[in-house]
Amino acid sequence: MTKKRRNLFCARILCASILFSLAAPVSAEETASAVSVEAPEYVLMEPETGTVILEKDKDVPRSPASVTKVMTLLLIFEEIEKGNLKLDDTVITSAHAKSMGGSQVFLEEGETQTVETMIKCIVIASGNDASVAMAEHIAGNEPEFVNAMNKKAQALGMKNTHFVDCCGLTDSDDHYTTAYDIALMSRELIRKYPEILNYSSVWMDTITHNTRQGSKEFGLSNTNRLIRTYEGCVGLKTGSTSKAKFCVSAVAKRKGITLIAVVMAAPDSRTRVKDASMLFDYGFAKCSLYTDENPGKLPDLKVIKGIKEKTTLTFGKTFRCLSTDGTTFDKIKKKLILPNEVKAPVKKGQKAGELVYYQENRELGRIPVIYAENVKKAGYLDRLKQTAEEFCL
Repeated sequence: MTKKRRNLFCARILCASILFSLAAPVSAEETASAVSVEAPEYVLMEPETGTVILEKDKDVPRSPASVTKVMTLLLIFEEIEKGNLKLDDTVITSAHAKSMGGSQVFLEEGETQTVETMIKCIVIASGNDASVAMAEHIAGNEPEFVNAMNKKAQALGMKNTHFVDCCGLTDSDDHYTTAYDIALMSRELIRKYPEILNYSSVWMDTITHNTRQGSKEFGLSNTNRLIRTYEGCVGLKTGSTSKAKFCVSAVAKRKGITLIAVVMAAPDSRTRVKDASMLFDYGFAKCSLYTDENPGKLPDLKVIKGIKEKTTLTFGKTFRCLSTDGTTFDKIKKKLILPNEVKAPVKKGQKAGELVYYQENRELGRIPVIYAENVKKAGYLDRLKQTAEEFCL
């Protein structure tokens, strides 16, 4: 091989290597190192799709400290949704609730506050006393409320979580969760009850203590510094103890995207803020979310041997697709896949077909098309009636 041909061959090999490296997917380790997060465990999640964008040791159990209160708040808002609790209901502080140490709002035994005030105390000031008072108000006592917390954790698929108290004050080895499980319960809270963000985004507020000693105002200051330091941050909950170190489940919104950043066991509060900010920066730089709120009108579907000749259809869910590589969504095409007819009986909610989404001939995903009503199979009398109606027409 001549020198000129050898150089040309090497150049081609080099170009091929470069192109291969550009096309090859970036490993999780390479991506994680790119964000320089110091905390030993973390998760960055997009809550609409539940996609984990970044993570490190997401399933390693650790003490969550006051991030525990995310589950407490979730159960509180569930009780409100069920009608068992109202924001203006009165909650009485017990001696046990008053005795809580750590972060507190200094409720007195016998002091009354509304449910809404207690929520503010829990979310903004991370009040352990307010958390226990609410647990007792809902379940009668804290242990029963904690049982409900653990049942809810199981229902959400939080496989590596076990709670011992409702506020995270305990240093028990039996009180633990993971970065991923925290993201799961945070996702459930902000998606089902987005009004929580109206409270968690408040930097400062006040409550009034009405006790035997009289009335006095008490200032609430948000423990989540990201509310002030990171543009778009609207929550959610911090936590810190000597065992747990510094944790946070943070929520931020930008460009129509919401992200959840969970950081566990950061060495100090400054690192906690820095790590969460870096995760958010990465996510907002790389992610695009396509949501189709108006997928179009569906035709009626012909029914064979049914008491009705046609059945209406609806979409089973909203289509959402998340890009995590920096690409954007444009020139989206849709293809409706339906049979020409269906044989009775038809059951409401059953799948009839699909709507498929494409971008440049690449399938992005699909959503089900379902029957919007029940159509029974026509009996002899039904068919006789249909024949008579057709004859009259």
